[in-house]
Amino acid sequence: MTLGEKLRAILDSLPAGWSEARIVVSLVSEADADHAALILGSLAPGRSGTTFRIRVSASGLGGPSPDAAQRVLERLDGEGIDARLSLPGTAAFQAAAPAPPEAPRALLAESWDEQVSRLPADWSDLYLELELASSADTDRGALLLGPVNPFLQPDARPAFRFRAARRASTQRSADVVLCPASGSSGSMRGTSMIAARASAPASGSAGAACSSKVG
Repeated sequence: MTLGEKLRAILDSLPAGWSEARIVVSLVSEADADHAALILGSLAPGRSGTTFRIRVSASGLGGPSPDAAQRVLERLDGEGIDARLSLPGTAAFQAAAPAPPEAPRALLAESWDEQVSRLPADWSDLYLELELASSADTDRGALLLGPVNPFLQPDARPAFRFRAARRASTQRSADVVLCPASGSSGSMRGTSMIAARASAPASGSAGAACSSKVG
């Protein structure tokens, strides 16, 4: 078995998800040490006499990849240099850090339901402000909010204001905008609302409206 094949066997024995392994290359003959140091130079090994220590990175970031290390070790074989490989103890490898759990997204559809639930039964129109969690979503948010004709706040926040009517056609547009499948997250609050109140029939007026702030 060549040194390259031995390296592969060592790496294959590591737990799944390993990120870095520290390999010890021990030479049989002291006479080969300087020549071996030249060959192993690209792996930036640590050296103590006839012993070399190399770090192998599973991803190739921050250290030589398994393929690069294997090619260099096979050059030792090609030069007739007798060496042994070992993995010194259980602390000789490092497992990849688990990915942090994704923070729960703020569900804009739920924010919409909450805003509507706080309105009086006779509400007619609601003015809302929707602030995105990330400014990177501003352009996409403007596109998705297109059906409700939003305008971007003049300050630095990625926030839009728009008007939502109680009519089903407008509400359906808002439902499309707030669909969780869009992948955007943020918060929404009502800024003001208009409540339509019927007036006395004898007055001949179709009705009157009053405006008030929300939350």
